[in-house]
Amino acid sequence: MKYISILGSTGSIGTQTLEVIEANPDLYRVKALTAHSNVALLAGQALKFQPELVVISDEDKFAELKAALQGSPVKVLAGEEALCEAACAERTDLVLTALVGSAGLKPTIAAIRSGKDIALANKETLVVAGDLVTALAKEYGVRVIPVDSEHSAIFQCLVGEADNAVEKIFLTASGGPFRGKGRAYLENVTKAEALKHPNWNMGAKITIDSASLMNKGLEVIEAKWLFGLEADQIDVVVHPQSIIHSMVQFTDGSMKAQMGLPDMKLPIHYALAYPKRISSNFKRFSFMDYPELTFAQADRETFRNLDLAFRALRLGGNMPCIVNAANELVVAAFLNGQIGFLQMSDVIEQCMEEMDFIASPSLDNYLETDRQTRIFAGELVTKQVY
Repeated sequence: MKYISILGSTGSIGTQTLEVIEANPDLYRVKALTAHSNVALLAGQALKFQPELVVISDEDKFAELKAALQGSPVKVLAGEEALCEAACAERTDLVLTALVGSAGLKPTIAAIRSGKDIALANKETLVVAGDLVTALAKEYGVRVIPVDSEHSAIFQCLVGEADNAVEKIFLTASGGPFRGKGRAYLENVTKAEALKHPNWNMGAKITIDSASLMNKGLEVIEAKWLFGLEADQIDVVVHPQSIIHSMVQFTDGSMKAQMGLPDMKLPIHYALAYPKRISSNFKRFSFMDYPELTFAQADRETFRNLDLAFRALRLGGNMPCIVNAANELVVAAFLNGQIGFLQMSDVIEQCMEEMDFIASPSLDNYLETDRQTRIFAGELVTKQVY
């Protein structure tokens, strides 16, 4: 029996994780659940799975959640520090971090320091402070098991290859809803158009990131820290069918690819059970349904976010943190109708040029960089001066 704490249980990854747990009641038990503000869903999950602890990070929602769980033995807390308490809950075997954005950083660090293995579905944690997080995981002997389909694919391809050097990895991208479109088309795309992902059912923020290719850029940075690679060892290939989830090329020229249908429950299932593989009733892939698998080079001129992410990776320091903070701000602004699709890249680039660069940041430096970048990016959006 594994005891699982889920940080971000009401989002897309969190809800699918609970589906996997529900399908395997003899293998998993829920220890703690957290959400930002979705009281109704969190309360329903708590009543169904009976964790010891639930946390709502929006403190204004505490009374509502407490009332919804009145009479239940479940402990209810609220706020950022309570998230860290959930991440450190005793007798937890695995903490699945599925919080949106940089909010996942502090709870993930807390979980690592308490010796918990991490199933990481929050790429921003490694984007913002990958050097600190990976060093802590090594210090505390904690496993970080990726849940993103691309990084799970690389992770699976590397099992049994510890003594063999990696020459390069290829992260695949569907291309999103605007694959093949030019800048003239993208000038006037709407939120509704950007949210229509062709293959994956995801939350709004990650879906916009996919449309702009920033999601792939963040995955590039995450891959550096997960697998100890340099920027030149990471490439992105557009693969519209989303069947090959990523590939590893070894120094002898041989390549491994991990394949499967585009269903996030597959990498979740793998992360929860690791190092074992357990049976599932998921739909099986058929080659006859996909007689052609195609690939193309990513268009980094049109989708500039991917290029900006590579630039940040090469600069290092707090630059990826700047990119991530600016991106979170502009995605929210785009979803609120305050900024155009292409202008998101303009704001991110200006933040990269004007925010203070720190070559060897501390955790406090990262947190302050995140805070200051959001303020500056917000001013750019408000004043329309990018």
